Amino acid sequence: MALQTRVKLAKLDAPKVHGLDHDTLIRIYRTMFLSRRLDDREIQLKRQNKIYFQISSAGHEAVCAAMGLFLRPGVDWVYPYYRDRALCLMLGVTPLETLLAAVGAKDDPSSGGRQMPSHWGQPKLNIVSKSSCTGTQFVQAVGAAEATLYYEGRPKALAQAKKAPLGEHVHHERDEIVYVSGGDGATSEGEFWESLNVACGKKLPLLYLVEDNGYAISVPVEVQTAGGSISKLVRGFPGLHVAECDGTDPIESYSVCKEAVQYCRERRGPALIHAHVTRPYSHSLSDDEKLYKSAEEREEEARRDPISKLALFLVREGILDQKQIEGLEAEIDNEVREAADQALAAEEPSIDSIRVNVYSPDIDPTSAAFAAEPHLHGAPKTMVEMVALTLADEMARDERIAVFGEDVADASREDNLKHVKGKGGVFKATAGLQRKYGNDRVFNTPLAEASIVGRALGMATRGLKPVAEIQFFDYIWPAMMQIRDELCVMRWRSNGAFKAPVVLRVPIGGYLTGGGVYHSQSGESIFTHCPGLRVVMPSTALDVAGLLRTAIRCDDPVMFLEHKHLYRQPYNRSENPGPDFTIPFGKARTVKEGSDLSIITYGAVVHRTEVAAAQLEREGVSVEIIDLRSLSPYDWETIAATVRKTHRVIVAYEDMLSWGYGAEIAARIADELFEELDAPVRRVAAMDTFCAYQPKLEDVILPQTSHIVAAVKQLLEY
Repeated sequence: MALQTRVKLAKLDAPKVHGLDHDTLIRIYRTMFLSRRLDDREIQLKRQNKIYFQISSAGHEAVCAAMGLFLRPGVDWVYPYYRDRALCLMLGVTPLETLLAAVGAKDDPSSGGRQMPSHWGQPKLNIVSKSSCTGTQFVQAVGAAEATLYYEGRPKALAQAKKAPLGEHVHHERDEIVYVSGGDGATSEGEFWESLNVACGKKLPLLYLVEDNGYAISVPVEVQTAGGSISKLVRGFPGLHVAECDGTDPIESYSVCKEAVQYCRERRGPALIHAHVTRPYSHSLSDDEKLYKSAEEREEEARRDPISKLALFLVREGILDQKQIEGLEAEIDNEVREAADQALAAEEPSIDSIRVNVYSPDIDPTSAAFAAEPHLHGAPKTMVEMVALTLADEMARDERIAVFGEDVADASREDNLKHVKGKGGVFKATAGLQRKYGNDRVFNTPLAEASIVGRALGMATRGLKPVAEIQFFDYIWPAMMQIRDELCVMRWRSNGAFKAPVVLRVPIGGYLTGGGVYHSQSGESIFTHCPGLRVVMPSTALDVAGLLRTAIRCDDPVMFLEHKHLYRQPYNRSENPGPDFTIPFGKARTVKEGSDLSIITYGAVVHRTEVAAAQLEREGVSVEIIDLRSLSPYDWETIAATVRKTHRVIVAYEDMLSWGYGAEIAARIADELFEELDAPVRRVAAMDTFCAYQPKLEDVILPQTSHIVAAVKQLLEY
């Protein structure tokens, strides 16, 4: 377990001072010792049950303090990880602020008591909110660095971003860089490698600091990393400046950091520093390193302790004597003690605060402000044509919008545009946008879904409005960590300091007569289960125009589900409703009035329900059809009204019957409207299996018109 810091002067062959004056060296030592003392105080408080978690930065202080000399608070963008306490202190985070996070105080500036301590985040310092997820920060930092280059070429976008909600935190300087750090274990995550691929391909001003303490909790580096050295593995990336240093030596670290920062500021490309540090304390107070580290290992780490090494160096160089060091340390002890006393007396968050900042407090996409009348004109357009038209209108209005994903550009090789028609997406939903708005606003990405979402998130935190495409819903799962643990949570976990209003366009669904297992999936309930995320699914071209425009103009992340089967159907076409047509989220559409029974549905099942209702109408049965359109939020008032009207209800949806989206609607109707029902709530949905390639099998698996007709007749007989 962790021990209290005691500076013991040990033998050291101290390097010469390279460009560091005495005041700077003392500042470095002060920051390092302050960081260690804050660790020690948190450990003490945790053992006294006055805080609830502790993870230390011990052993990482030297390289972090050195890096802090080169990063400019409020100018450069910082994606730190939880062992970067010394860096954050150097940038301006105060001891009190770090301890407010430890006690979970209302005034904790990083999260208002919503996150564990050492999960840094301060907009005034451009320190972007950090989650507990390992490695997710790398692709987000790529997006932030892309925003740097974007704003350099598009000052109008910067001006528009400054006028948007939280625009006061949108900053850009011409020589700014983005810093991102992680432990050696985090480099095993796919997002690390995906980020390097993009950063090097686009020559981004992105500085990586890999703080290698030899262990990822209990897994040693030789098991974690092939060959035991991440810097050796990445040297083949073109344009990547790679340097290695003793991260326990602030003077060697200073020289290496200086060169890497300069490389990025000069726009020569990304840089990566591999710093060898130590971890003299356990991974966290939930871990005991004695269970997997030998006594010899721990003794060796103690000999490399950066605090004692620098203290000896200062004495040997005549910068401070032993008495001055002891006086400095006593001063820091008093500072930490006073900060701890203030933190322990700080106000706790109110219980009422838990729902604050789940969604934007500034823009309500469910409000009447988004209820606009269409001004129809022109030839009828299909759903897929309406996607392209709406995106084009919005891109003309808002220069912050960037559209990207796999195959969304007309042609990545610009010269080819003179000779080819252009791709514009596998469904042609983005056709022509690159020609019209340029390569920096419409571009292809590598085939890496986590990277697509993470980059979008990084751009959005910088004030841009990314509209990213996941080519098929079936392939969204590599991005699940970025969606559920990052995109949805950014505003809430930062207590409103940061936001991520990304629009994710996702083609979804079956009925393709040959789509098979991997091009026919549904699963919208998985994402409606994510607080902070809006989920919509239009079934007509007119609704595409209105809901997509609302998605872009609202200030929350939105998953915009586009049913592939509906893209080119003739029955759901619409004329152009105009560039200002919006539809509020959470407002269902009454497709057909009826009196005998209600069917609540959405997506491709809407038309099948219409066909079933027409057949039943000929048999004297009057069916009311409600198209939800918006799945989260959904229109409970319209649902309740139709149940009270007909007293019989079916929820029809394409996803599997069990645990599908319709199950929640059915459960709430039974729970809150039981007395209005003349029969049980019935569900019509897909079988609890996978969607087959053979069309005859698909017809049996997915809900069809005949299934709906049969369910209506059975329910009317109840």
